Amino acid sequence: MRPILLFFLLFGFVMPARAQTAVHGLSLLGPPELPANFPHFPYVNPNAPKGGELVLGAVGSFDSFHPFIVRGSPAASVGRIYDTLMRSNEDEPEAYYGHLASAITVWPENKGVSFTLRPEARFHDGSKVTADDVAWTFNALRDQGKPRYRQYYADVAEAIVEAPDRVGFRFKITTNRELPLILGQLPVLPKAWWQGRDFSKPLAEAPLGSGPYRVADFELGRSVTLALVPNYWAKDLPTGKGLANFSRMRTEYFRDDTIALQALKAGQVDFRQETSSKAWATAYDFPAVEKGLVKKEALPHRLPTGMQGFFMNTRRPIFADVRVRQALAWMFDFEWVNANLFYGAYARTSSYFSNSELAASGLPSAAERVLLDPFRNQLPAALFTDDFKLPVTDASGNNRSGLRLALGLLKAAGWEIKDLKLVNAAGQQMSFEILLSQPAMERVALPYVQWLARLGIDARVRTVDPAQYQRLSDSYDFDMTDGVVGQSDSPGNEQTGYWGCDSAKLEGGDNAAGVCHPAVEAMINHILVAPDRAALITATRALDRVLLWNWYAVPHWHNRASWVVHWDRFGHPTKPVRVGLALDSWWFDAARAAANDAARKAGK
Repeated sequence: MRPILLFFLLFGFVMPARAQTAVHGLSLLGPPELPANFPHFPYVNPNAPKGGELVLGAVGSFDSFHPFIVRGSPAASVGRIYDTLMRSNEDEPEAYYGHLASAITVWPENKGVSFTLRPEARFHDGSKVTADDVAWTFNALRDQGKPRYRQYYADVAEAIVEAPDRVGFRFKITTNRELPLILGQLPVLPKAWWQGRDFSKPLAEAPLGSGPYRVADFELGRSVTLALVPNYWAKDLPTGKGLANFSRMRTEYFRDDTIALQALKAGQVDFRQETSSKAWATAYDFPAVEKGLVKKEALPHRLPTGMQGFFMNTRRPIFADVRVRQALAWMFDFEWVNANLFYGAYARTSSYFSNSELAASGLPSAAERVLLDPFRNQLPAALFTDDFKLPVTDASGNNRSGLRLALGLLKAAGWEIKDLKLVNAAGQQMSFEILLSQPAMERVALPYVQWLARLGIDARVRTVDPAQYQRLSDSYDFDMTDGVVGQSDSPGNEQTGYWGCDSAKLEGGDNAAGVCHPAVEAMINHILVAPDRAALITATRALDRVLLWNWYAVPHWHNRASWVVHWDRFGHPTKPVRVGLALDSWWFDAARAAANDAARKAGK
């Protein structure tokens, strides 16, 4: 997810280079589908009632309301208190429409972009959202925010207050076509409120925002309640209608996921998004489900699923050799895991851009080879001659062929088995730790440790609490860790943060594997300057091949549906939405809630 807030997902796009008149929205894949006078997003219920409470569960703790910096653990859902210049249409790939901004103007030759703010846009204290607030927010995020912001905004020269209600951004280069959309996803903070406060430090008080919710109540580390803002300024906008329907959204924190699940069963939590196939198959057979008081729903989505896997920290010498990394990947028996732990629910992930047309397959095309050929001497030869394939076993757990191939790779890298230990030339045993942030992953990691032990590898599993995991991952103080790298339909600047050399050195960055490869840098650049969709697909597939054949991760699996479990107290649009789960479009159904409460009381 890093599962994260929508305005943190910043994507790339291709658009004409010539000047544009002011527009109501931008699309990454062509003209936006919705006209300037669209009444509301197509997937919402514009007449959804406002009211009621939704209680969510979270695992771990929080000590801050500042999600924009490395320090601290921010409260869940705090992003809902902020508005962005543009808002995404969840049922349209890579399309965003003016929200705080009423109009967007791309400068001639893509030299910059300007946003005209809506006159009715207000912060919760009634003060206007101004161009000065936008410019100040940009500078604060770039200069003091998380490293990803410096990467996202690296090609922006400056923010310019053109008028009280109009802000412009001048670009350093004209070839980075994604910048207007990146800046459109800027969360706008109130400059006046932050004056006198240190932006670089965690925030233990409720901040001021302009979004549909405000922080109404909290107990640090235990719970936080968001309340719908009365007369929210954007409630009747096309980008706001039918969304943010709960009067209150409360998040309760629990020590671990097992306790969070029990809280749902006990009715202390209303809604849960399930990510464990075992839990999905076996944990919801309690009476409330059988009686229909609790609903299980698999909401199909049409999203790229990215890469989940055990990422190897190549900053550690033990993982410096690509042959070692490949060997460790070949020793993971996905078929056994899927059959015995996941009830066959998942598909193996064999691309960093899985479930999309961006995934590489077969041999490189002629267009891909043009991009890759300059790096032939720095890439595995098999990248050009073989179709990338992950091992397939018989699910027996006896992966002999995989072990034999892995041992051959390890021997070629200078390792051999002595006295039942895999050692290097200096007699040192291969030894590393798999860092986890949740106990649920232990059931996957522990069998993997046993398979590694068959070749004399001393692997250990260490599970820490979310706060400690965040600190360790931010400083790259781990050997191997479970991670997820999400992707979009149109990759862009975020690839620099995932795989770029500079990001490998930034504390709190997203480059967990420490990737720093000249071919990767070049493919990312080709993505950023792609003149059209075809060129973007070619460059992304080439990047995919470089990442795959360098074996930075032990690939895991993906799911093509969002699994949700909730007490039958809510309504939501019946038409499937592209993202699967669009919780902002759900609402509290008073009649259902009353019937549900009565049935629970009668059967307690």
